[in-house]
Amino acid sequence: MRAQFVLSEIGVGLRRNLTMTFAVIVSVALSLALFGGSLLMSDQVNTMKGYWYDKVNVSIFLCNKSDAESDPNCAKGAVTSEQKEQIQADLKKMSVVDTVAYESSDQAYKHYKEQFGDSPLASSLTPDQMQESYRIKLKDPEKYQVIATAFDGRDGVQSVQDQKGILDNLFGLLNGMNWAARAVMAMMLVVALMLIVNTVRVSAFSRRRETGIMRLVGASGFYIQAPFIAEAAVAGLIGGGVACGFLVIARYFIIDHGLALSEKLNLINFIGWDAVLTKLPLILATSLLMPALAAFFALRKYLKV
Repeated sequence: MRAQFVLSEIGVGLRRNLTMTFAVIVSVALSLALFGGSLLMSDQVNTMKGYWYDKVNVSIFLCNKSDAESDPNCAKGAVTSEQKEQIQADLKKMSVVDTVAYESSDQAYKHYKEQFGDSPLASSLTPDQMQESYRIKLKDPEKYQVIATAFDGRDGVQSVQDQKGILDNLFGLLNGMNWAARAVMAMMLVVALMLIVNTVRVSAFSRRRETGIMRLVGASGFYIQAPFIAEAAVAGLIGGGVACGFLVIARYFIIDHGLALSEKLNLINFIGWDAVLTKLPLILATSLLMPALAAFFALRKYLKV
């Protein structure tokens, strides 16, 4: 097969159906940009999980005098020194526990003032109203239930709280947004495939005379189909390149020169450039193979060779 002939036929086809070719490029670019974005979102959620789950604590809040008057869990009164010593000793015996840190009511009050000093409620609080607590770091964050079962309802314990539960709600929201993006990506992908099939059909119809002559002179089926398949593959590859450009630009401006510079988000561990660059070959390969396969199967119906 002469490469020059195939390339000329590709150029003719792309120019002849310029509007539909542009529509294919745009739809492929948007669908693959969403595809890449959803993969990066999954990486970001997993990165955040690995970063934060390693830092989450289980907190055992102890009863104080105020709780003894209002909280049913503290009906037996404020925690005693003996109860605190027993709780700490039991914690240190547990194999799932990595470290245990005690926070007094004065320390809790100081931390509260540092974080919420501007709140109107802060001025009305006193140290004795704050709860003492034990902050437990687990070897495996999934083992929270072991701590909850052992200490929830014990005398002197007001509540057992797992910070992982708060993070799970956040990650659940992020995963929901990610699945929504994938649903939109799937719809855009269907639109792109329909446009590719329609473009191939129109292109084959407009060149039916040329293909008929080629068939009469003994050209092989692949020789006749190749320009149409390559035409769709080139349009898809251009769309894939645009999608890669979208991802690189988004990573550069949104994260490097946006979120990463915000002081409010400086505790978030964002994905690096390696996560983006490893997705680009997959997007380009998909943008090349998807239109080529769609064109191949469309030609079996619309181009009898």
